[in-house]
Amino acid sequence: MSKPLVLIVDDDAELNAMVAELLLREGWAVHTVLTAGDGERALEAWQPEVALLDVMLPDANGFDVCRRWRGLRPALGIVMLTARGDPMDRVLGLEIGADDYLAKPFEPRELVARVRALLRRQAPGRADASQLRFDGLTINLLQREVLAGAQAVALTTVEYKLLVALARAPGAALSRARLSEAVQAGSYKPLDRTVDVQVARLRRKLAEAAPGLEWIDTVRGEGYVFVPRGH
Repeated sequence: MSKPLVLIVDDDAELNAMVAELLLREGWAVHTVLTAGDGERALEAWQPEVALLDVMLPDANGFDVCRRWRGLRPALGIVMLTARGDPMDRVLGLEIGADDYLAKPFEPRELVARVRALLRRQAPGRADASQLRFDGLTINLLQREVLAGAQAVALTTVEYKLLVALARAPGAALSRARLSEAVQAGSYKPLDRTVDVQVARLRRKLAEAAPGLEWIDTVRGEGYVFVPRGH
């Protein structure tokens, strides 16, 4: 079985070398580049499982690159790296398709844990069925597409991850903390009310696409539960 490949896209050559050595010690393959252009070519040539993507690149905005790569490679794990710790940057990164977000300087063990979590989360998607199907709802895990009724539902990355986490445990109440972990593993945790707002948006989009069908219930004092039901 081939080693998982991590692509590092950062214009700091010294940081690239340090991170590459760290990841190689974990038994993963690593490829490093200094620009977005080289990253695009490496993405096509090497087909990595995870990309560590700097926000501030000399030839492109990392957020724009993230958005494009998410469209090209829905299953790619993307961790944004940035020297800016602004919470709004973190939110923007997650909304446009990043799986995780890490501010520099970061603790090496935390970076390894984030990459490991992404690789672990990808494994079920490769081994299991490519779709989650319910009455009136289909979730394509490879393409990250959702059909409610016969209509495609445009979800943000956060909303999609919340739906998948709930749909993978039908009938089980998931706490806000667990849903936060599904959105982003690591030390950053959204506030409970942020999870509530995202779930409310998810419910509204599903209801607009398929009126009369509901899949998500609130469990008072616990969180939310996915309960497939018909009209």
